[in-house]
Amino acid sequence: MILLVGTGLFLTFALKGLQFTKLWYAFKLAFTPDKEDSEAEGDVSNFKALMTSLAGMIGNGNIAGIATAITLGGPGALFWMWVVGLIGMSTKYAEAVLAQIYRVKNPNGEYSSGPMYYIERGLGKKWKPLAIGFAFFAGIAALGTGNAVQSNTIADVMDNSFHVTGWVTGVLLVILTGLIIFGGIKRISNVAGVFVPVLAILYIAGSMLILILNFDQIIPAFGLIFHHAFTPVSAAGGFTGFVVTQAIQHGVSKGIFSNEAGMGTVAMIAGNAKTSHPAKQGLVAMTGTFIVTIIVCSMTGLVLVITGFWDPSGGLLSGVEHNANLDGGALTSAAFGAVLGVIGEYIVSISVVFFGFSTIIAWYVYGSKSFEYLFGVKYVGIYGILFLAATYIGSVADLKLVWAFADMANALMIIPNLIGLLLLYKVVKQQTENYFANPIEKEQLQKNA
Repeated sequence: MILLVGTGLFLTFALKGLQFTKLWYAFKLAFTPDKEDSEAEGDVSNFKALMTSLAGMIGNGNIAGIATAITLGGPGALFWMWVVGLIGMSTKYAEAVLAQIYRVKNPNGEYSSGPMYYIERGLGKKWKPLAIGFAFFAGIAALGTGNAVQSNTIADVMDNSFHVTGWVTGVLLVILTGLIIFGGIKRISNVAGVFVPVLAILYIAGSMLILILNFDQIIPAFGLIFHHAFTPVSAAGGFTGFVVTQAIQHGVSKGIFSNEAGMGTVAMIAGNAKTSHPAKQGLVAMTGTFIVTIIVCSMTGLVLVITGFWDPSGGLLSGVEHNANLDGGALTSAAFGAVLGVIGEYIVSISVVFFGFSTIIAWYVYGSKSFEYLFGVKYVGIYGILFLAATYIGSVADLKLVWAFADMANALMIIPNLIGLLLLYKVVKQQTENYFANPIEKEQLQKNA
């Protein structure tokens, strides 16, 4: 966490707070078609690249992970999640810029990119062991965190909410995943381009409805969040309370793993994007962190704080007690259900299923790019088979060991990526200055302002 936040802070200062000063312009680039970009080299539009990246980020971490952060760290954890998200936007920007600069075209005619390419090609052959290390651990993390863990969560929800047994869910997931991933990056990005906006709108709409119905509690909720970001939550009865260090620890850690800033995953899809300048794709990519952390994760956090479900002692806005043993996605589902009834519970259940599925197909891209780097493009089909096997195993197995191993793989893919970013920051800075020194871009920025 220290290395991740430190890198984000360093890049924020090196790039002069670009994620704040150019945020509106970045959103305009992301959601406005550009003829110059559409005619550039690449496999997919920068919008579809963003949606594929979001498919990997908007997963069960935004529902279950944020609930865990708040129940272990108190409402203040949400504040620290916002902080690490805003800082991480500079990291995400740098990853996407380097992905564009150092991407390569594989024998199938598709672009391949990622930290392994900018480490080897940007730093030189002597750094190749670091690049290999990243690719190896990214491939493992894709099978675990990005796949088996997601399918396990989906299977649990399908069983508890819809009474579908695990093996049936596993077979369905394998069929649907196979149909999409073996269609290549274009099919994956096409599915993500439709899937992600619809899912995000559904979940945000449900959250907004709860906030509207309890609008008088919104300001007190923000008061709790800001107050307990710096002040311990007092113990009461059997409730042990929270100290500030817990709020920081859980807010930062869950924020990092929900927006993936510093993990290098965005770099493995950003290189496929059609864009006329690497800095443009960097700007588009960093909006993903804002969408996930500041919008989607905040919806979960605010619902939990407003309904009182963050409090393990069982207090609830409506006066109805909840089960203090609930955690993660089950706690979020109960919070939605307390206000919207069974419809609220189904919103969360459906979101968990489809967010999890979108994460699976996005992480296939990351895993297959890593496997391609290690063994060559002609062997990627083998990884596809391993990936589908992990999908099914995740649906029917106890994944405690997989969780532990996947968490370790996540950490071990982050470290080489951050080393690469820090050593190549001058390249990112040069590209940024080059882009914004262009008279056309200066004129465009003035219009936006």
